[in-house]
Amino acid sequence: MELGLVAIGAGIAVGMGALSSIGEGLICAKAIEGMARNPEMQKKLQSTMILAVALDESTAIYALIVAILLIFVFPSMGA
Repeated sequence: MELGLVAIGAGIAVGMGALSSIGEGLICAKAIEGMARNPEMQKKLQSTMILAVALDESTAIYALIVAILLIFVFPSMGA
């Protein structure tokens, strides 16, 4: 396995993980919009938003783990 291809794969993994920040922003924006429209639902919307952001953040963490594995583990397996 060539090191250049590993670097490209790691870059793609990190790029996909960085896209989760867009999802987090959309989650928070829609939750705040819902709270503004219906203040009585604030507690329920807030807890749902926190759960959704945590799940979205886990995808970024998985992408980082894949990138770290590609950079540090897989090149040593080919030697």
